[in-house]
Amino acid sequence: MKLYLFFGAFLFTLSGFAQEDTAWKEPSKESQAYHKYRQHLTYPPYSFDKINQLVRKQVVTDSEDNLVMKDKAYEALSPREKFTYIMIHGESYSQNCDAMPPIQDEQTKIFGYLPDVFNEFTWSDRQKKFLTDNRDSVMAWMQECASKNNRIGVNFKTALGLINGKEMIPYVIKTYQIKHRDNDLLTLLMLLMKDNNYAPFISSATYKKLYGDNSNYQDFIVANKANRDLILKRAMDFYNEHKK
Repeated sequence: MKLYLFFGAFLFTLSGFAQEDTAWKEPSKESQAYHKYRQHLTYPPYSFDKINQLVRKQVVTDSEDNLVMKDKAYEALSPREKFTYIMIHGESYSQNCDAMPPIQDEQTKIFGYLPDVFNEFTWSDRQKKFLTDNRDSVMAWMQECASKNNRIGVNFKTALGLINGKEMIPYVIKTYQIKHRDNDLLTLLMLLMKDNNYAPFISSATYKKLYGDNSNYQDFIVANKANRDLILKRAMDFYNEHKK
């Protein structure tokens, strides 16, 4: 089935505690495979074919190069259909910087931030408002979709960060522990702790390296067992202290 979706992979360089060599170097096959793995989107099944056709037929370019579904078509969507639309299409144009050299040994790193969901596009204000206004339903739909193959796509991860989906921490941890492969789930856990000012994390060396005054978007920590276990423990402690 051909998909008429407006997204793509955004390549950027992420470095560790020291800046990586900026010379162009072809990553290993394992690193390239993991880069592709990180770009995975979860497609909600709710009227997917219908929404995919609407993206092709009802999305127009406005004066600021945004790709926006016509108001009448958007408002006619059910809540679940709006969720599908938002998860496969970002309306707001956001030009990226110049392409950077590819990441080396990507599979060995836990980054401070998630990769971009859509190439040069992000969610518009009305799309963000829908997600935040319907956060309980959004989290329920995500679990329903992601449980089918135990994958939480980068679109779902980014949305969980946007809506501060801390209630999903046990589910995120459970999903991670099935395969222990998707280190971006650990990134999501750290972002939730950061955004909620969880003191044990804010005072940690990890926070300083990834989010401190001298950090940048390109920073990472090594994905060794000690770091993975510590993130999981801190996130669960945070959840237990703040759950309703």
